[in-house]
Amino acid sequence: MSFLYDEQVAAQPDAVAAVLLRDIPALDPLRPVIFAGLGTSLHACRVAAAWHATSGYGALAVDAHELALSLPIRRSDQVVSVSHGGGRFAAAVLAKARAVGALTIAVVGEGARKPVADHVLRTCPEERAGTHTVSYLTALATLGLLLRDRHLTAALRSVPALLREALELAAPVDAAQRLVGREPVLVTGFGLDAITASEAALKLKEATYLWAEGTSVELALHGPPAAMRAGMGAISLTPAQDDGGRTEALRAVLGKLAVETVTCGSDDEELRFPGCDPLVRPLIAAVPLQRLAAAIARLTGTSPDTIHRGLEPWKSAMEHAAG
Repeated sequence: MSFLYDEQVAAQPDAVAAVLLRDIPALDPLRPVIFAGLGTSLHACRVAAAWHATSGYGALAVDAHELALSLPIRRSDQVVSVSHGGGRFAAAVLAKARAVGALTIAVVGEGARKPVADHVLRTCPEERAGTHTVSYLTALATLGLLLRDRHLTAALRSVPALLREALELAAPVDAAQRLVGREPVLVTGFGLDAITASEAALKLKEATYLWAEGTSVELALHGPPAAMRAGMGAISLTPAQDDGGRTEALRAVLGKLAVETVTCGSDDEELRFPGCDPLVRPLIAAVPLQRLAAAIARLTGTSPDTIHRGLEPWKSAMEHAAG
């Protein structure tokens, strides 16, 4: 069984390569930056804010709903609104920022109605599957180019080839079989991998209808073990740098509590991706996790294309939530 989702995942190397050829404006390193998004787009914002911190600049990643309705925006801010379709809160953020004279940048899909912003940066064609993948990676590439950091820009140039290499690896069927029927699924990582864990958990929810939670390794060790038990699943990303032994500590806890755990990394883990510059791991590590969601969906009869929208009561519930 194949999905439209599979085509999206396979399209990512060329889509990212296309973004890297575009003329992207530079953010002013001397002015504050606010990245705003929801869901997958918020995960991209969190990565962008972390990249800025690594370069020594100040940036925030915030929920677009909260920024539109409650958080302050100042004239000195640079506001980057990230969304797939330029929806109401993405548009509201831009309107609020314009009203105070802040610089506005909209990062949106090619199918979105043109936002009102100082700069409009397109990512990729509208995705046909409800579980978004290529728009996440192309948003990340766009946000990375905004920074104008030489190290990051050079690392981004390597991404298309690394994505192709990741897609050539065997499909994660064995890992999927180990996680089928396990619920909830905990996904953990350290540093930028913690953001990847959150994005992977969202893909699992959308594609497989399993409840999953993505979090940092240390947060997973502070309280959550009380709720861990046999019957759960876990995905543990091996850190790219020393995390003080906390990933191994968490894996030991998961083992003692009989939680079925799949490892993910660039060495001998069950879910593998090519070794890469740590700054671009969010783009490369996403691939085996995206493919895992599809593999579980094939085993369980769920669909990353429809994300439960075709069946009641989910159809009506999600239509109501969309307003």
